[in-house]
Amino acid sequence: MLTILVVSSLLIWIDSTVLGIALERLADPVEGLGATPGQLQWAIGIYSLLFATALFAAGALGDRYGHRTVLMVGLVVFGASSAWAAWADGPTSLIIARATMGLGGALLGPTSMAIIGWTFPPERRAGAIAVWSSAAGLGVAVGPVLGGLLIDHFWWGSVFLINLPIVAAGLLGARLVLPNPRSPQRRRLDPLGLGLSTIGLLGLSYGLIEGGHQGGWSRWQVWASIAAGLVLLAGFLYSEWREHEPSFDPRLFRNRRFATGNLVLAGVFLTLTGQSFYLAFYLQGARGMSALSAGLMSLPSAAGVVLGSPLGARLAGRFGVAKVCGTALAAFALCHALNLTYLVDTSLVWVGLVGALAGLAIGATVAPTTAAVIATLPMDRIGAGSAVNNAIRQVGSVLGVAVLGTIVSSTYQHAIAPSLTGLPAGARDAASVSAEATRHTAGAIHRPDLVGAANDAFLHAMHTAAVVAACFTLAGAIILTLAFRQRVSATPKVVEAVRR
Repeated sequence: MLTILVVSSLLIWIDSTVLGIALERLADPVEGLGATPGQLQWAIGIYSLLFATALFAAGALGDRYGHRTVLMVGLVVFGASSAWAAWADGPTSLIIARATMGLGGALLGPTSMAIIGWTFPPERRAGAIAVWSSAAGLGVAVGPVLGGLLIDHFWWGSVFLINLPIVAAGLLGARLVLPNPRSPQRRRLDPLGLGLSTIGLLGLSYGLIEGGHQGGWSRWQVWASIAAGLVLLAGFLYSEWREHEPSFDPRLFRNRRFATGNLVLAGVFLTLTGQSFYLAFYLQGARGMSALSAGLMSLPSAAGVVLGSPLGARLAGRFGVAKVCGTALAAFALCHALNLTYLVDTSLVWVGLVGALAGLAIGATVAPTTAAVIATLPMDRIGAGSAVNNAIRQVGSVLGVAVLGTIVSSTYQHAIAPSLTGLPAGARDAASVSAEATRHTAGAIHRPDLVGAANDAFLHAMHTAAVVAACFTLAGAIILTLAFRQRVSATPKVVEAVRR
């Protein structure tokens, strides 16, 4: 039974990483879809956005109709939308397919956890959750490598076909093996909260992404979208505050450590997702690496996460969350700063070492901070706190692509502009969109010098985003250290949580 749940969870993590390896190909106007940076940001961010906002509805649906039933529906949705994405005929179709995949993925996580909680006795439950959680490390490691192998031999859409045999195995196993528990006290659905949170995040993301494209930040549509998104999100929080049993409980943020830990974790995922976005273009675009080679470069980071999680938990149990996680976050900030050393001919050994250190720092931060945050809550609020924690992290991922991706795009457009002076208007407009577009235009008009200019402009843009990410992460390290610096009466619970 646990194997089936691990297989289902594997889908979420493979798909959260595999698209990154296809970004360079999707941006190619000949071999891909000719997607702009903004469209690629949407293709990544929309998955996390729908995943985050649908998590609460998934749990309520499982309580009402049975968790196995909802899990199987999620598998069907995920498989169908994966096939849709594989044969998408344009960026818009791909974005919609990715949004649907996010909805399907949201139905898998909470229902898998609920089935474990209902079927495993307390003495075996922690071990079952640990095995189920291991799918994250496996998916992060396997996704880019397998995706790179497929892209080097087939078309870009083949990366989504990875999901189909996993979906088939999950459906068969779920039907034959899994029980279908449902709660005797059914939680009500929250359509108002789902609508406000989804549309609010869409508005905020649209403004942030489009601000770096299509004429810049001066347009009223950009600021109106950001303002509308913030107003809707405020309305979402207000509506949840008034609910007796809210899906997303903002009252939990009255606890200073819970609030600080969750916001810092959101910042970690913001900078991590943004960094993954621009490093994909660095490896395959500026350096010209194959998709498989770029995928293999993700292994040191994945290995670091796998090693860092248990190490951070043990150290935090001994020395405290403030010292261990604050130090780990500072190390992660250093890794962002070390991205400034990345040039087109930088040793790949160095790139791999920085990636391994970053993965180690992420693992040593996320696992013990999450456990410590949840441990600050009373037992009857742990379920609600876990849901908030998962949603906040996904929102951080959405904003990471929106914020850092936009910094890269807008900085590149300003940096490349002088090199495009003198080109015909049509060629200049086409080349200014992205580094991929500039390289394509350089080949079409026989201007090889523009390739070097594109690489230089992209490296400048990447370094700018890395500085922002480093400052953001360092601020998180300071805030987390201050919030957790003093031991309180809840510390034994925290120590036990991080040791598990």
